[in-house]
Amino acid sequence: MGLHIVRYEKENEAQWGVLSGEEVIPLTNTSGTLDAFLEEGPDEAKSLLSSEDAESFPVGDLRLLSPVTKPARIVCQGANYSSHREESGLEAARPPFNMIFGKADSSLCGAYEDVIRPDGVKLLDYEIELGLVLGTEVTEHSDINEDNLHEYVAGLVITNDISARDIQLPQGQWLKGKSYRTFCPIGPYLYLLDEDEMPLIHDLELDLWVNDDLRQSANTDQLLFKPAETLVELAGIMDLSRGDLVMTGTTGGVAMNLTPELLGKVTSLAVPGQEKIDMMVEDQEGNGRYLKDGDVIRCAIRSADGKIDLGEQQNRVVSQSIASSTARSNGLNAAK
Repeated sequence: MGLHIVRYEKENEAQWGVLSGEEVIPLTNTSGTLDAFLEEGPDEAKSLLSSEDAESFPVGDLRLLSPVTKPARIVCQGANYSSHREESGLEAARPPFNMIFGKADSSLCGAYEDVIRPDGVKLLDYEIELGLVLGTEVTEHSDINEDNLHEYVAGLVITNDISARDIQLPQGQWLKGKSYRTFCPIGPYLYLLDEDEMPLIHDLELDLWVNDDLRQSANTDQLLFKPAETLVELAGIMDLSRGDLVMTGTTGGVAMNLTPELLGKVTSLAVPGQEKIDMMVEDQEGNGRYLKDGDVIRCAIRSADGKIDLGEQQNRVVSQSIASSTARSNGLNAAK
């Protein structure tokens, strides 16, 4: 069995721990980044799990933080499931190239933190994705294949690629439309894989609910571009570091549902910008599936045989004005 690693807040500082049932065993590792933690933290976690007198406390008493830390590259695959390609107005078949984009690491947030809808964003969408956490550097000299994938992928996390569609598509701003703060909930756990568990990457079940309504459900065997071939392609383009995150794409069931004709219009450079935004909002706002303030998003990823369980994240959507007001109130209370 692999390890469930948690990062949590204690006395206003981030701490690392390892999950044992419903209890967290604190680690002495004080690494400030996931990169540094992966050097020695997993060995300490294994040692403590085998100890009979290790201190522990209920995971439910903790404020869990994102196990992926800044600084980190967040590299994303787009339209990597046929069902999502089709609902996005694209051909369902595997395309001749892997669609790659990025998210800012300032979008990282914990598995139970609020997702903040920026003022003015009307088409806020969800995208459950399997996240791959790198365990070593990827460079142009990396020789990556299915047999040695365990040398490059340290573990797995649940990720939610929150997207402002009325920014992303009409503005052509994939980085901007997907990088607002809190737009990348991670966790609750980082699952560090055993080598013999690596094949299960290709057989994980992904489920996402909005207010208990199941919206997305798929299996990673449906990925068009698999993890190993994606890392090979990325190695030919850029360097990646231990602790970086690769998000493997989302399946069908998101709020956005475009015809090929509408997709062509809202992404066309020939159509004036405001006209594209108005067209997108007018067409999409009435479908009732986009996230609203107060909505609760739940995400879960696990293998059918139960060997791998990445836990469940739950995030509430709040408006930027409400979030700002709450932050100011908390700041005033703390100062008293």
